[in-house]
Amino acid sequence: MNDDGPAVVAQGLTKKFGSFTAVDRLDLNIAKGEIVGFIGPNGAGKSTTIRLLCGLLQPSAGRAWVAGFDVGREPDAVRAHIGYMSQKFSLYGDLTVRENLRFFGGLYRVPRRDIDARMRLAVAMAGLEGREDALVQTLAGGWKQRLALGCAILHRPPVLFLDEPTSGVEPEARRLFWDLIHHLASEGVTILVSTHYMDEAEYCNRIALIDAGRLVAIGSPGELRRRELGGVLFELECSALGAALVALRQVPGVIDASIFGNRLHVLVQQAGIAADLPSLLARHGITAGPPRGITPSLEDVFVQLVSRPHDAVAGA
Repeated sequence: MNDDGPAVVAQGLTKKFGSFTAVDRLDLNIAKGEIVGFIGPNGAGKSTTIRLLCGLLQPSAGRAWVAGFDVGREPDAVRAHIGYMSQKFSLYGDLTVRENLRFFGGLYRVPRRDIDARMRLAVAMAGLEGREDALVQTLAGGWKQRLALGCAILHRPPVLFLDEPTSGVEPEARRLFWDLIHHLASEGVTILVSTHYMDEAEYCNRIALIDAGRLVAIGSPGELRRRELGGVLFELECSALGAALVALRQVPGVIDASIFGNRLHVLVQQAGIAADLPSLLARHGITAGPPRGITPSLEDVFVQLVSRPHDAVAGA
């Protein structure tokens, strides 16, 4: 690996715990300054993949490089060149903002001549000017989150791993946090972030969908919407959603149907098939309004991808 190469590379990366395969032959290539989002069901292998790439777990098979270092052979070097933030805040609640920053600065071996200036930048980034002596346990979730990010980048790592960092945080605080992520990426920091919020996935340059330990799709949000559905999507408002779902899945030309709130999303091979769906449902005693063509969301792509057999992913 060299300075001109990608920031993160995985080749056949695998992790097994006994007979259970948590990460299954994952291939990945992330460019410098790119924001890549990991999405997938609970237990899909997102957190395990991040821990492998951070050098916190040894691979069972395959290899990976982060910032030019082999995660299996040089885990200490990897950890020295990354920032890591988990969904559970790693800050110490009984220490002040200033004390947390100084502690993490020492942990990351930030040079003494630089620590004060970097602490001031972290405080400004978190919006905590004037609250440097406040106990962290008294801060709201959004402030804690931004402060934790500030702690994770005190040593100016070229690669940043964020494992569901906005879980349980209010929407406005999540938006501000993503502003910080994009600012870091604009300065050349490579960011891999796992999230279960589909709206956050839209903020990423590319999205990697992981299911059952395998990478099943990767691409920009727009690419995934265009490429992965393989049909035309309609929204249908009707009574008896469960019964309608069962009936629609038996209709020739209907690729899939799923419940979204109080409506159904129906994926059909051709647009003309949708026009006949209300009359077909009426024969089952189900009242339905006219089908309405819609632009697929990432959630539609997600539902469709996790329901189909997984093949190898090209271009990862």
